Amino acid sequence: MIRIYKSENGILKPAETLSPFTWVCLLSPLEEELTYVENKLQLFPDFLRYPLDEEERPRIEKEEQQLLIILRVPDPISKGLFIRYETLPIGIILTEENVVTICIKEHPIFEEFISLANKSKNFDLQKPVSFILNFMLAVTSLYIKLLRQIDKIIEEYEEEIFKALKNEEFLRMLSIEKTLTYFNTSLQGNDMVLTKIQSGRFLRLSEEEVELLEDVQIENKQAIEMTKIFTSILSNTMDAYASIINNNVNFIMKFLTSIAIIISIPNLIYSMYGMNIPLPMKDIGPLKDYPYTFYILNIGILLICGALFLLFRKKRYL
Repeated sequence: MIRIYKSENGILKPAETLSPFTWVCLLSPLEEELTYVENKLQLFPDFLRYPLDEEERPRIEKEEQQLLIILRVPDPISKGLFIRYETLPIGIILTEENVVTICIKEHPIFEEFISLANKSKNFDLQKPVSFILNFMLAVTSLYIKLLRQIDKIIEEYEEEIFKALKNEEFLRMLSIEKTLTYFNTSLQGNDMVLTKIQSGRFLRLSEEEVELLEDVQIENKQAIEMTKIFTSILSNTMDAYASIINNNVNFIMKFLTSIAIIISIPNLIYSMYGMNIPLPMKDIGPLKDYPYTFYILNIGILLICGALFLLFRKKRYL
């Protein structure tokens, strides 16, 4: 899919034809579309096809008057009850007159960026460097937005682990841990790209663009720090989760074992005297021919069970 935008009075509007100072947005492009844009704008073929590799890492590359920037952005992956994020590459090609973005699938970052651009009403495609930096700022802001959502999810899981006995909560936290790993790797790569842009070897920046780049770097470093903090919190939470599950299982085992011991006392005695064996002292001693021997025996059993119950209660087995 090819989308073309032009800037009028600081607002991005759809355009019908490729012309100077337009933004060409390629989403899940067909080979025919790639060939058309390549021939129309005289782009390097590799620049158009590098971002279509899902494993492409963030980097910046320059050939003659064309600049390629590859960033990685969050991509939601839904599997059953668990929703986690991976990252995918987005390529930005800067020529003398146009900006081209390439993505292997439709992604909400483009709609968010257009909405942001139209709210500010100061976007000008005749200043492509500023356009690129604002796009990178939108990418970083998306990371921070998702990281804050992850923080809330971790807090919810922390409240549930105290009563958890199943693996479901553990699998959910493992899914979040994978997301944070993807985020950290991609943010580190994006930070490397920003550092290279700041060096001035690839782009000449005005004072205003330098300030914007610094803002992007600050946001990106904040996202990196948030990722590291949440990874540490999640790691500690998972350790605590494993310990709590183990303690809960141990408590249940102690409880069931204690109940089994208490129940075994009357079971043992009843089974002995259920084999045509006279009750104790029924034929001899002071209780000979005493009609309440059976009840006295049961009272004795209850006292033993009660004593065991109190003992186990004191030991906190019950």
